[in-house]
Amino acid sequence: RKTKMSNFKKVNVTEAPRTELHDALGLTGAEISINHLPAGAGVPFVHSHKNNEEIYLILSGKGKAVIDGEDVEIAKGDVVRISPEGKRQFLAAEDSELSYACIQVKAGSIGGFTAEDAVMY
Repeated sequence: RKTKMSNFKKVNVTEAPRTELHDALGLTGAEISINHLPAGAGVPFVHSHKNNEEIYLILSGKGKAVIDGEDVEIAKGDVVRISPEGKRQFLAAEDSELSYACIQVKAGSIGGFTAEDAVMY
C-alpha cells in the first residue's frame, strides 16, 4: 500500500548525539530534538531562550539538569518544563547515559488543548 504522506511525515531517530527534527518532519509550530549523552558527559553550554519554553522528556538513563544554578536530579520517566528565561544545562550521571527529547514551543502560544482543538469524526 503506497501512502502519499500529505498529512504526516515519519522519520527514524538513531543514537546520534543530537537530532533536530524541524527539517526532517517539516515542523511549523515546535522544535523537537532527540539528545543522547554518554555517561559522564554534558551539554557544553548553558542557555536560555527569548520566547520559547522547553519541555524535556527523559527517555532513558539518569543525570541532572542545572536550572538557574539549582541541581535537579532527572531519570527515565521524568518530564521537566523550563520557562524561556531559565538558564539550563543537562549532564549525564557518571555511571549512566542520558537520553531525552526536548520540545521547544513559544510560551503562551497554544490556542486550545486536546479536547478544545480536536475535530471528532
